[in-house]
Amino acid sequence: MKPGRQAAILRAIRDRRIRNQDELRAALAAEGIAATQATLSRDIHELGLVKVSDAEGSFYGTGTDAGAVRPDLGQLARTLLLGVDGVGPLLVLRTAAGSAGALTAAIDAAGWPEVIGTLAGDDTVLVVTRGPREREAVAGRLRRY
Repeated sequence: MKPGRQAAILRAIRDRRIRNQDELRAALAAEGIAATQATLSRDIHELGLVKVSDAEGSFYGTGTDAGAVRPDLGQLARTLLLGVDGVGPLLVLRTAAGSAGALTAAIDAAGWPEVIGTLAGDDTVLVVTRGPREREAVAGRLRRY
């Protein structure tokens, strides 16, 4: 339930401007997801969402949208990471729908030397590491979350 709700939150803020928790609750309700204000506050905190401002006003965005606050990799991995698999230097991470981008941003922000690069889909992250040994190290670290 929580991964699905948080994935829906990430989709909502990606697809439109969500200015406050009431708008976020309405966006979730349109997807058939009920959430209390306390739950939304926790989700916003856990996902590392921030208020971003521009000429049209303020709205929720990811830490990368604001250019300052970084999402917490441990929290995102515990919440959104559903599976870890790989071969050679390639690591494939399965996430809740719509949340691969947030997990990818957190991995990139972590700056792990074993990671050459990342690529996000909707529910899949491809992590390219320096080799099989490094892939196993990164996979183990993520699994421990």
